[in-house]
Amino acid sequence: MITKTSKVIYIILSVTLLLAVHNVNAQSGNSGELRFGVGVDGILPIGNTARGLNFGLGITPRLQYGVSEKFALTFTSGIYHFFPKTITYPASGSFSGFSYERKSDIIPVKAGFKYFIGKNFYLAGEAGLGFEVADGGGPIYFLWSPGFGYASKRWDVGARFENYAGSGGSDGITALRVAYGFGL
Repeated sequence: MITKTSKVIYIILSVTLLLAVHNVNAQSGNSGELRFGVGVDGILPIGNTARGLNFGLGITPRLQYGVSEKFALTFTSGIYHFFPKTITYPASGSFSGFSYERKSDIIPVKAGFKYFIGKNFYLAGEAGLGFEVADGGGPIYFLWSPGFGYASKRWDVGARFENYAGSGGSDGITALRVAYGFGL
């Protein structure tokens, strides 16, 4: 579930980014170039996901192929580890109460694109599957994520919203990815 506040924040950030790069005409990306990067993701659960999880960290390797000067295809995988909240249920009657921690690790497998809207600034989109692997496995989610970022020759910093749909519900995260990359 996406909160109204999250939607407003993403709209403001997107409009600000577009206005900031409106007058930049140089292109980034090299046609035919294959790049590899490894990122560290800071993850903040939102909606239903935030009820049982505090925050997460991810390691995300990504391959990127430049189709043109402004457009690149991406393939991203890795692992997201979420740190649980401890939820304590009170005792009632003969029931003594208990604590519950929902542990969760997700392996994302996503294909996507980057479209460079100015020198080094891009809009991105990805879709794929997320495999929950903590606590003996779990559901498989459909993932989709719009985002934006800045990529230089070596560094890539991007922000995204990622939606998890499946198992009768829909959850999400916001994430900031900082990656170091190089040409292959």
